[in-house]
Amino acid sequence: MNSLSRAGGLRNGRLLSNPAARAQIAAGLAVAGWHNGIGGNGWWQHGNGGYGWVGPLFWPFAYHDIYDYAIWGDGIGFWDYGYPDIYAGIFAPYGYNDLAGYMAPRPYGRRHAKVAPLAQMCGDDSRNIAGLPIDQIQLTVQPTEAQFAALDDLGNASIAAAQAIRAACPAQVTLTAPGRLAAMQQRIEAMISAVVTVQPPLEKFYGLLSDEQKARFNALADDQRKPGDARASFVPGCSTTQPAALGWPAGEIEARLQPNDSQRASLAALQDASTRAAETLKAACQPGEALTPPARFTAIGKRLDTMLQTVKLVRARLEDFYATLSDEQKAQFEAIGPRRSA
Repeated sequence: MNSLSRAGGLRNGRLLSNPAARAQIAAGLAVAGWHNGIGGNGWWQHGNGGYGWVGPLFWPFAYHDIYDYAIWGDGIGFWDYGYPDIYAGIFAPYGYNDLAGYMAPRPYGRRHAKVAPLAQMCGDDSRNIAGLPIDQIQLTVQPTEAQFAALDDLGNASIAAAQAIRAACPAQVTLTAPGRLAAMQQRIEAMISAVVTVQPPLEKFYGLLSDEQKARFNALADDQRKPGDARASFVPGCSTTQPAALGWPAGEIEARLQPNDSQRASLAALQDASTRAAETLKAACQPGEALTPPARFTAIGKRLDTMLQTVKLVRARLEDFYATLSDEQKAQFEAIGPRRSA
């Protein structure tokens, strides 16, 4: 991460404009401090090779994924988020020592390791990195004076949206399952707020365009995927195929916690909520229907709303179950994730 930053790849946005490159960065960071980076890919990895959770952070490069799908029609990042991320929030792959590596340590002596701040993966609010590609849109549609004013409003809204998502970046490590789902919910709510900020000025600008200008704007997605591009034939998914590692660890929970009858009832309610969340997110997977930027923004909003409702559902049942546990049982529950990762 430091090497990329020094090279300017993160600062000027060239590297982060490629969703496959972002997935590769997230993949490297997701296991960088885990067992000294040894052990290959973790069970919570996305189908595109990236990760929904990197240490304490849920959804790295969130705004990049939003506008990549909205403008370029490339859902390689956005549509891979779903139930497996909720599962990874409940049974975290990281233990305390693993998580500590993601937060910058205090300087030690004259020479100490520089740790890239986690905030870099939360997004940058500068126009040339996290903003919509306003210059490219301008060159494509050749706006009139009135259209240019609307495009400028869209650019400003884009920066405000990126700032809202950045503000939801975790400032500290969360060590409990309820805390992780709370952080996940906060992140999704910030993304929804960003969509609400950008969608009206986008629709206003789009509505001012002539049919020919709209056609050129819509064609940006096709132009982005040139012949020979590995993403040209990519059909985004919604993590509907769940790896075997995501099977509910009922036996291990029973052995570790030895719950009483009341706790078993709460655990059953949590498992039922988790199953319903998976089914709801699978049913709401419709990534390939929207053909214009405004339509794709609408699809983004619906998907995020569905994710928010499922996270709230699971979080409520998780908090009910967690409240019945003793401190020792909580410690045993939190140890399930790291042990499964190993």
